[in-house]
Amino acid sequence: MSGISAAPLLVIVPGAADPVVLRRHLPGCAIRVIESLDTADLNLAARAEVLVLRSGHRLNAERLTRWPKLRHLIRAGSGLDGLDVEALAARGVTVHRNPAPVADAVAEWALAALLGLARRIPYGHATLLRGQHTKQQCLAPPISRMRVAIWGAGPVGRACATTLAPYVDEIAFAARPSLPDTLPARPGHELPTWADAHVVALPLTGENRRRFGPEFLATARERRPLLICVGRLGTLDVDACLRALADDRLGGLALDPIETTDLPLWPADTTPGPLNLLATPHIGAQRHDVREALDRWVAATAAGALTSTGRTVR
Repeated sequence: MSGISAAPLLVIVPGAADPVVLRRHLPGCAIRVIESLDTADLNLAARAEVLVLRSGHRLNAERLTRWPKLRHLIRAGSGLDGLDVEALAARGVTVHRNPAPVADAVAEWALAALLGLARRIPYGHATLLRGQHTKQQCLAPPISRMRVAIWGAGPVGRACATTLAPYVDEIAFAARPSLPDTLPARPGHELPTWADAHVVALPLTGENRRRFGPEFLATARERRPLLICVGRLGTLDVDACLRALADDRLGGLALDPIETTDLPLWPADTTPGPLNLLATPHIGAQRHDVREALDRWVAATAAGALTSTGRTVR
């Protein structure tokens, strides 16, 4: 046990990286898996120098006090929501993240969602499961005539635009001062009445929280757009969007970033009839090549971080 306790300790939550890969690449590092920050053993947290997280976990200033030796936080993805970045910086914790590998895979999911919703595949599937044949209700225009608004111009938003562009009529990003001139853009307030589909790839900031709610839905109502969320679920007022879908004010709704804490989407006693709804358990980046690339990056980042602080990991 003395050898284990003397080794640098890396703690990981499920889904953030493959512990088998990390152990292979970091033989001199003790690696432990915890289910959540809430249930982490205090003795383990007190010794950890590296913490590897995925989305859906919260680390605020109060929780950070349980991790006194933490020096590096590795986030194999793009989002920083749930992390108190200022508290981490004040404690001297370096935050590492890598959004690039996931972008193309998420964009692939966005294309699948656009095609599925446009052809009303989720609705047709849901009605068949209820013994109904709704061929006529699945009549739809081609996506080649669609205008698509992209909200968010980070790696994921830009990848979505690149992937969707060959299949749709026109794409426009929501204009922001930081948006490069090379990207097509329109003022955000114009997009609800312009676009046939909206791809939401925004970070969950105070400005963006529940941004797609009653006001957006009321403005966009005449177009009955498709709404596709590849960013953070908190950027949507999910209840309002689901009600709009049930009331035929949205043409379709696709939600990928669903965590266990977001369930149930509908209370059991209020579930409506068949909907043109695609909901997936945050699988946008769940592709073999992406996971392998992220696992290698986490291992290399952890090795470099620990070596830079004088810790032996090989």
